[in-house]
Amino acid sequence: MLPKNRPPTHPGEMLLKEFLEPQGVSQTQLARHLSWPFARLNEIVKGKRSVSADSALALGEALGTGPEFWLNLQRDWDLWRCLRHHRAVPPLRMDTLHKSQGARR
Repeated sequence: MLPKNRPPTHPGEMLLKEFLEPQGVSQTQLARHLSWPFARLNEIVKGKRSVSADSALALGEALGTGPEFWLNLQRDWDLWRCLRHHRAVPPLRMDTLHKSQGARR
């Protein structure tokens, strides 16, 4: 569920504040452990890059969280950002859809 009064936590912020800093692990150390370029990890931490399924698998294995944790954080972040600019779409009325398709046949 998306928070109502604040943006959801970006996965990069969660990674930095809840995993790296408390454990005294640097971004460089984690990037090396994951065999990632430093820029890849740093861009996630800074919120400039999304957590992909591949990244979520690696982070989940390295940090013992499972990939779903990282993908859910990313999903919530993406939805929150999109909702800020989303134009509502009215519900599709199936009875109207079927009638218009029948008229075209």
